[in-house]
Amino acid sequence: MGKSPEEEHPVKAFGWAASDTSGVLSPFKFSRRVTGEEDVRFKILYCGICHSDLHCVKNEWGISTYPLLPGHEIVGVVTEVGSKVQKYKVGDRVGVGCMVGACHTCENCENNLENYCPKMILTYNAVNYDGTKTYGGYSDHMVANERYIVRIPDNLPLDAAAPLLCAGITTYSPLRYFGLDKPGMKVGVVGLGGLGHVAVKFAKAFGAIVTVISTSPRKKQEAIEVLGADSFLVSTKPEEMQAAMGTLDGIIDTVSAVHALVPLLFLLKSHGKIIMVGAPEKPLELPVFPLIMGRKIIAGSGIGGMKETQEMIDFAGKHNITPEIEVIPMDYVNTAMERLAKGDVKYRFVLDVGNTLKAA
Repeated sequence: MGKSPEEEHPVKAFGWAASDTSGVLSPFKFSRRVTGEEDVRFKILYCGICHSDLHCVKNEWGISTYPLLPGHEIVGVVTEVGSKVQKYKVGDRVGVGCMVGACHTCENCENNLENYCPKMILTYNAVNYDGTKTYGGYSDHMVANERYIVRIPDNLPLDAAAPLLCAGITTYSPLRYFGLDKPGMKVGVVGLGGLGHVAVKFAKAFGAIVTVISTSPRKKQEAIEVLGADSFLVSTKPEEMQAAMGTLDGIIDTVSAVHALVPLLFLLKSHGKIIMVGAPEKPLELPVFPLIMGRKIIAGSGIGGMKETQEMIDFAGKHNITPEIEVIPMDYVNTAMERLAKGDVKYRFVLDVGNTLKAA
């Protein structure tokens, strides 16, 4: 006879989970595996609320299974390490991002691109190696293989570091891969939310000249004075968009709602590229002629491998890059989700798990 889930996963845990497509979260008891030889267990202190969490609790992508316990911007302090763990010790400041496993034998894994492994295991709403469900960071503690643990630089506050594990790597990776990380590059950022505001900070740190493109004129002052953008375009004003035609080397498009791509294509220079990092639930319209005229590219990018994720957070530490956050208690999570759906956050909610998560 096989072992029961309780025998396989005897470590009690608790958090907040959604039980159906209403997306409403409530206290939830579950269990995590014992600490394996290569595992790191840590007490969760903070967890960012990503737009993906909102999509998933409501099953807007059609892939959710319940109960669903979200959270993949997870930081805390190590409480236990397995006998073969070499890089971490009890007391270290660490985090886990969007994934907790992969096959480790495919071409992607061998090239430090676990994020593109066909067998990549997501931090929540996925199935682990042993057939059990993965649960995320809206919970009291986390356990993961040390390959998927990230060390948080000492100078970064843990609460503000949390969103870097998704929003940070999601924007850092395409800037690097598509060559938009060089001084003087002209980079556009579409959407000034959780992803967009971090994209602005990384692009500026690389030395780029950054233009924010938004539907909200009210965000202009903040984009330039607080986040350091060089210019601002209101995408609903044709005269502004026309004046900027052919000026950008690349665009990071962070918008997760359906929106028009053609006006953005016209902003690109020849050989320019738009990299999609937001994930609208419905397909976007893509006429081909604007691509042909100027040999333009529309690409996608999803998080980054573990080596690059550590590189990203070390870069953030060196350049003192932290997301703008609103720290909230655990029992505010449902209100936060409602506000996130309306775009009412500057710019990332972070759950104060360590101080406010109470055992059910």
